[in-house]
Amino acid sequence: MIAFVSGRVAATNLTSVVIEVGGVGMLVHATPTTIAGVRRGEQATLTTSMVVREDSLTLYGFADDEERDMFELVQTANGIGPKVAQAMIAVLSPDDIRTAVASDDHKTLTSVPGIGAKGAQRIVLELKDRVGPAASVAATMPASGHSPWRDQVHEALIGLGWSAREADKAVVAVAPIADEQGDTVDVPALLRGALRTLSKA
Repeated sequence: MIAFVSGRVAATNLTSVVIEVGGVGMLVHATPTTIAGVRRGEQATLTTSMVVREDSLTLYGFADDEERDMFELVQTANGIGPKVAQAMIAVLSPDDIRTAVASDDHKTLTSVPGIGAKGAQRIVLELKDRVGPAASVAATMPASGHSPWRDQVHEALIGLGWSAREADKAVVAVAPIADEQGDTVDVPALLRGALRTLSKA
């Protein structure tokens, strides 16, 4: 198993990162929030999980071990594959997932694309005793006058399949939250808020 990759970021797009490791470009699939935390030409380290199939070896990357561990754990629930697991990490933080599972909050779980009512029920039943206690941890990013969070959230939403118009509306919806955060902007939290707004539309 490849536990992490570390090297220069050779390329990024809305769904993956290419990291140069020993002269080899490693394609790492990642959530928009993870991709937003790396920059082309700079050094980066991503915690990874490899999914092995008969016809493919796919590497998924995460900002930290907690996200990777939750990605692997939710796949142990019946019917949850890596794509849905990655969507869960994109929409909900590991702490949000723990809280939703522990409190039988099916509504929060069904806000994830690909998870319906039956899927949410299975996740709660199969993972309730295994997700562990919730512990709120906020990852913050510096704010600036240019409000780069708007571009990051907008691009992330488009990468997850929403239209530009839908992404525009969602960014406007979470703007007051960003204003309240003052000197620091929690981009992952804003993205999750935008996704919840879209799921209610």
